[in-house]
Amino acid sequence: MKSLSARTAGFTDSVIRRMTRISQKYGAINLSQGFPDWEPPRELLTALSDSANLPHQYSITWGAQNFREALAEKQSLLMGFAIDPDSEIVVTCGSTEAMMCAMMTVTNPGDKVIVFSPFYENYGADTILSGAEPIYVPLKPPEFGFDANELEDAFKQNVKALILCNPSNPSGKVFTRAELEIIAGLAKKYDAYVITDEVYEHIVYAPHVHTYIAGLPGMRERTISCSSLSKTYSVTGWRLGYIIAPPNITEVAKKVHDFLTVGAAAPLQEAAVAGLKFGEDYYSGLLAKYTAKRDLFINGLRSVGLPLTEPQGAYYVMLDVSEFGYTSDVEFCERLAEIVGVGAVPGSSFFREPVNHLIRLHFAKSDETLSAALERLSDIRAKMKK
Repeated sequence: MKSLSARTAGFTDSVIRRMTRISQKYGAINLSQGFPDWEPPRELLTALSDSANLPHQYSITWGAQNFREALAEKQSLLMGFAIDPDSEIVVTCGSTEAMMCAMMTVTNPGDKVIVFSPFYENYGADTILSGAEPIYVPLKPPEFGFDANELEDAFKQNVKALILCNPSNPSGKVFTRAELEIIAGLAKKYDAYVITDEVYEHIVYAPHVHTYIAGLPGMRERTISCSSLSKTYSVTGWRLGYIIAPPNITEVAKKVHDFLTVGAAAPLQEAAVAGLKFGEDYYSGLLAKYTAKRDLFINGLRSVGLPLTEPQGAYYVMLDVSEFGYTSDVEFCERLAEIVGVGAVPGSSFFREPVNHLIRLHFAKSDETLSAALERLSDIRAKMKK
């Protein structure tokens, strides 16, 4: 028989989701896959129950009218410019589809796309599945800043786009306005698009501030802003994401989205409108909740004496496990789940560079769950030393 597509020849399965399965196998506390262990806001659950009485057929392909209007009102206030709900929004099946849709909207086979490393595992795959070539630019620990000259060298390779995850998964990096201005300047100089992933836009720890690169001078017309409701409202299973971009871009994105998935779930869009209409008190409460969890978790890790990178945003912590003597971080994480009872993600799945001494843990869990994980980690040295 003829061979199958070669596009995925270099892919593995999702390491993040594999570690969830390993955690389940050993009964480990799953701090690998980033979803919370608490219910969504009561208002969303009530609206979800009410949506059972609504029509269950297709909504408008690129999103229900009331969903887009509520989203446009919310994001216009945040992003600093008016967003047209009819011509500048495409509702997708999660930010995963939003990113893939954006990539296929922007790139042609053979184009080059800049990806910062470390990166969320989908970005390289999205680029390759689109027929484009990823060009990796390192973010340098522990602050995960970039070298402007290295970034410009990448832009000089006639790139079509840059992927910007801000706040960043896995590092928790929040790009400063000055850093974003460098990226914006290079994107304009070399006529490239910027595709953003901003799913953690509401989880940014003081004194850091989230800046939307689309709001910088001259960037709205070349930015495809992707995000989702998953992390903001604790509804990762609802799979509601979106693209915000100028009309000339969304007209293409609508066609790509239509042939990828047709449309996001209609009843869930109806239910989610309640969340999109929350006031500022909800988002300040969300940040306060995650700030407390971050402090609880990183203080507990420090009491164990584990070196870590304090996140500026999102809800991930990178731990340095060099002292344990493993040459494979995959083996380390598998044994951590089996012997210690805590699930983590090997850092090598996020880096283009040969990094095998970092692992990622997340703290989007109840205080009880985090405390139980810290208790298990308290004797990690006795159990994990090679």
